[in-house]
Amino acid sequence: MQSKLEQDIITTAESFANNFSDKGNFDYSVQSLRKLDDILEELCEYQIDDDTIDSVSSMAGSYIFEVARRNYGGQYIWVQERDQPVLVTGEPEYSISIFAFDKVRGRIRNGKEDDIPYYFDGYIEAVEKGKNTGYRATIV
Repeated sequence: MQSKLEQDIITTAESFANNFSDKGNFDYSVQSLRKLDDILEELCEYQIDDDTIDSVSSMAGSYIFEVARRNYGGQYIWVQERDQPVLVTGEPEYSISIFAFDKVRGRIRNGKEDDIPYYFDGYIEAVEKGKNTGYRATIV
């Protein structure tokens, strides 16, 4: 049974995929993250207020979370201190966590240095290492 948090993230990710379908095929594949990154790159050109950044971070971050969960598994946990969810993949054998909302905020504010596909490649590498060695990490 899905938690309310998981339901909310799935619904938000689906809204993102539907709302931006004119920008690419958002099919929850790892490759679709390049199109998401292109959208975030466009946003870097504008002055955006904090409320808009929070909204974009929630939508795009939920899509990133769902790409990770649908391809590699995991469970969503709400982190009160950070006021956002984290996806934890692999427990109990290993534990790889990502905070996608923070990464989207960084991508909008910092530009290419916070490239989403590069970030996600780090997550994939950590999951593979975890499967083989029991590795535990948070990908930032």
